[in-house]
Amino acid sequence: MGAKIKKGDLVQILAGKDKGLQGKVLKVFPTDARVLVEGVNRVTKHTKAGQNENGNATGGIEVVEAPLHVSNVAVVDPETKKPTRVGFREETVEKNGVSKTVRVRYAKASGKDL
Repeated sequence: MGAKIKKGDLVQILAGKDKGLQGKVLKVFPTDARVLVEGVNRVTKHTKAGQNENGNATGGIEVVEAPLHVSNVAVVDPETKKPTRVGFREETVEKNGVSKTVRVRYAKASGKDL
């Protein structure tokens, strides 16, 4: 997967029941190639009844976000607000008299940095 999609990115859903919606990435699961997107792919989850430390009853039916595969999401271009591919380029940055090469992510459609 690389680091094309990171936590905090604005992404658009390309496939599935929430196709076309946009949301912020809450968490990335690189080993499973999945991402958790805010407000998208919401599923009902049944949790077992129990008690928390205050003695209040827990459990019941909750609606939570489920992870999506990275192939079903695309990063949104900051300029056009449309989905785009992500590219990498190396730039030399000079800090305190020391030059350093840094990899920068950019939107391929507009060329803007992400």
